[in-house]
Amino acid sequence: MNPFFDMKTRRERYREIERNMERPIESFAQALWPFSEPKLILFVSAAAFLDYASTFTFLRLNGSTNVVEGGPLAKWALQNGGFAALFLTDALSVGILISLAIGARFLFRKLGFAGFGRAAFTFVLIPYAVIILAVIFNNILLSFVGR
Repeated sequence: MNPFFDMKTRRERYREIERNMERPIESFAQALWPFSEPKLILFVSAAAFLDYASTFTFLRLNGSTNVVEGGPLAKWALQNGGFAALFLTDALSVGILISLAIGARFLFRKLGFAGFGRAAFTFVLIPYAVIILAVIFNNILLSFVGR
């Protein structure tokens, strides 16, 4: 038996298995974010801006000097460059995350798995969006209720 032929057959079989898994995974990603991909980018960008604005409000309105930024990168940016550095750090971080999501989507589509591309795009950005919404809620709660 030709080992090359056996590898080719095995590769085709695995590709067929992946094709069968692609549709359910794409459907799950569609259920997580039923809107278009550009709207997810817009949502994540808006959430990142709201995070910056709520952090700014929380740190400015709170009279205590004991209140600091919790994230190590954001804390470093605030200590070394103030709110301008924090804004640039947030923008760069979100830009890298969005670029990673777009790159994963592009790679999967290039390989012929558009459904996996949608899933990768969604699975990279949705966890960030969920966490950042909790951070925004916490900042607002601490800014106005916890005073």
